[in-house]
Amino acid sequence: MLADPERMKRNIHEADTLDLMDRVTAFRQGLEPGAVALIEDELRQRGVSAEDLLAHAEQLHRNAIELSDGSAARCSICSRAAVARAWGWHRFWGVLPLFPRQYFYCAAHRPQSGEA
Repeated sequence: MLADPERMKRNIHEADTLDLMDRVTAFRQGLEPGAVALIEDELRQRGVSAEDLLAHAEQLHRNAIELSDGSAARCSICSRAAVARAWGWHRFWGVLPLFPRQYFYCAAHRPQSGEA
C-alpha cells in the first residue's frame, strides 16, 4: 500500500529521467514495489527501453561507489548515484570547520582536482 499515491505519482512525473533511472536501478532495493512499477511506467512513457535501463545499470555498476551494505552511495549534494568521494570539513553553519568527513559526489558535482 502506497502512503500517498498521488504525491508519489506527481514526484515521479516531475523527476528528471536520469534521476528515475538511478532510482529504479541503483536504489531499487530501497523503493516500495508500487513505486518501482510507477517509475518503470513513467520511463516507458518517456521512451526509455528495457535495454536503456540495463545499460544504465551496467554503467552504474562499473562507476558508482558501493557501500558496505551493497547499496550505491548517494551524492552529498543531490540524490544521484555517487561516482567519486573526497575528504572535506563538516562545517558548523557552513562556516566553522568542526571535523573532517567523507563526501560523495555524482559526475555532475565531482570536484575538480584540488577543489575538495
